[in-house]
Amino acid sequence: MSDARLSFKEMCAKFNVTPRTLRYYEYIELLMPERDGRSRFYGPREVARMTLILRGRKWGFALEDIRQWLMIYENDGTQAQMQSMIELADRQMVDLTHQRQQLDEALIELKELRKQLGASLGKAKTG
Repeated sequence: MSDARLSFKEMCAKFNVTPRTLRYYEYIELLMPERDGRSRFYGPREVARMTLILRGRKWGFALEDIRQWLMIYENDGTQAQMQSMIELADRQMVDLTHQRQQLDEALIELKELRKQLGASLGKAKTG
């Protein structure tokens, strides 16, 4: 990875996030950019962390889980972080499977309701 630093605006553009999101991630200490007066600069470490944060969000992890997972790397290293991710992934896969089952059930019910309403409308038009 390059040693180039990104400005606040460049970081938002690179990851397609709002300034508010970036500021919030700093506020909850997921990111810790370098500061030069009022300007913020994001180096390779912060770019890598942002990549991991957005992956975690995509997979449905809570920000607190992501923060703790990033801290494991800082405190205990790569092996501990990988072990933690396996545990988090196992737990998340169970949750996502349950959510998918609920969505499948909701879709079945909604399709049935639509079918019934469509039939009722058809009868009303011919009657």
